[in-house]
Amino acid sequence: PRRAQLMALTGWDFIIRAAEVDEMVHPGESPRSYVIRTASRKAAAALELLVPEREVQGLVIACDTAVILDGDILGKPVDPAQAILMLSRLRGRTHRVYSALSVLDPVGDKSYQDLSTTDVPMRAYSDAEIVAYVDSGDPMDKAGAYAIQNPDFDPVENLSGCYANVMGLPLCHLTRTLATLGLQQAVDVPAACQKALSYECPVYTEILNMEIG
Repeated sequence: PRRAQLMALTGWDFIIRAAEVDEMVHPGESPRSYVIRTASRKAAAALELLVPEREVQGLVIACDTAVILDGDILGKPVDPAQAILMLSRLRGRTHRVYSALSVLDPVGDKSYQDLSTTDVPMRAYSDAEIVAYVDSGDPMDKAGAYAIQNPDFDPVENLSGCYANVMGLPLCHLTRTLATLGLQQAVDVPAACQKALSYECPVYTEILNMEIG
């Protein structure tokens, strides 16, 4: 749902296909390699779902996001107890969010990847806030057991990177990747993103100019 919300800001027409893939981390796999591999597998799986429609002109876009703390990849919590543990570990500390994009061009039989990283400082929320948030059910389908956009829990403070990346779809990275394919912006994506998220992004120009990842 978060990625659909963000994708709708681009002005491009799109459809959604849920691609089920194994998201287990391989032994010794780096966060960068993990998200790139998983995003690529999602794109390939989605393309297989679209085989009857492949005569339709279009691209397949997939994304995978991971929360990294102390070198550990924090995925979606398996139960409330694990969500509490993740949020307790993240509290008052800065972690890193990686999102990998995989774009397939079925007609040209080409693939393109991009990677976004954002350092995320968490506020020192209380134990009671953690329990109330986990009881709401919101953390259970999210990497790291939190949603940056949740207005009640509001877990992040003083973010200075890409907000959309932390939500799960780095729009400016997607925009610059699609620009290499000659697909022009249908709308002003950075402006639409900042307005929708109520966030004044300090890095979108550098991202679009490929000065930072």
